[in-house]
Amino acid sequence: LQLVESGGDLVQPGGSLRLSCTPSGGTLDYYHIGWFRQVPGQAREGVSCISSSDGSIYYADSIKGRFTMSRDTANAAFYLQMNNLNPDDTAVYYCAADPRLRLTGPCLQFSWESGVTTWGQGSQVTVSS
Repeated sequence: LQLVESGGDLVQPGGSLRLSCTPSGGTLDYYHIGWFRQVPGQAREGVSCISSSDGSIYYADSIKGRFTMSRDTANAAFYLQMNNLNPDDTAVYYCAADPRLRLTGPCLQFSWESGVTTWGQGSQVTVSS
């Protein structure tokens, strides 16, 4: 399984972007999926995820109400719609898929850096005037 991202760009404060993540070499039917971001010198942080067990969507408090995660079951892609962006949202954004179906509950609390997660290549999002 590989994940290919697209959609990163430079945007002004208050603007919007949509990130896409498309799988190849497999499907995401039995994976938890998520979006993460990383600023240089800091640990990667969870932004949003969808639990495979029940389809629940979770958001980090810092982006709640501004970002929306969704998936397209027809083409297996998933997305992160980001609205009202501000400079603090500047980061490299990564999509991810985790196959550990035994994990339940809020998927942002999973240990996504466990080594079994598949990661996208990363997309730079820069919010600046």
